[in-house]
Amino acid sequence: MDLEKTCYPCKEPIQDKKPPCPLQCKSPKCTAYKPKAPIDTSKTPIVWVLGGPGSGKGTQCERIIAKYGFTHLSTGDLLRAEVKSGSDRAKCLTSIMERGELVPNETVLELLREAMMARAADSKGFLIDGYPREKSQGIAFEKTIAPVTVILYFEASCETLTKRLLGRAASSGRADDNEDTIKLRLKTFLDNNDLVLAQYPDKLRRINAEATVDQIFSEVQKILDPIVATK
Repeated sequence: MDLEKTCYPCKEPIQDKKPPCPLQCKSPKCTAYKPKAPIDTSKTPIVWVLGGPGSGKGTQCERIIAKYGFTHLSTGDLLRAEVKSGSDRAKCLTSIMERGELVPNETVLELLREAMMARAADSKGFLIDGYPREKSQGIAFEKTIAPVTVILYFEASCETLTKRLLGRAASSGRADDNEDTIKLRLKTFLDNNDLVLAQYPDKLRRINAEATVDQIFSEVQKILDPIVATK
């Protein structure tokens, strides 16, 4: 084999072709130099947990962590932790939030990727809570980090979610959580969420979130048990 030859430029970004491509296939679709995903999902599953406010996904996350030992990551928690860190990035985030602007998706994804990489070696699986919120975030996640293994969507009617949130607001004294603001939050969530779910028909698992906590977790186990058993 001529060691001076290099493979035909593939469609993926060229990394550093040293040594030359061992396949010498000259295929425009050659993936010999395609960067490997930082997370090996054949060993460490990635689960997206989605559901509207009041769907009870937080309770189910607690149960999943207790049974499967997955690493739970919430972008909200990661952002709050970064702001408290006092880093240069924290100062930038604080400035953005003080102006009432949204944190760029790229920054959120960077925090998520860093957190996953830091735990990749010993994690039994990743539970990504409430992310992605938009179609573009899901696409960027899979391109930057790794493909999602399964999506758990805790589904409940707007009437049920509204009732739960009103009850929560009454007990917590949150006057801003009135019926009108709740309905607006739910509409915003559903409009974006439908686009996310439509991207992954084969990985999506819908779970009736109007059942009891135990019944819901029973359905969760039916989905996750086979995945964990193959790892």
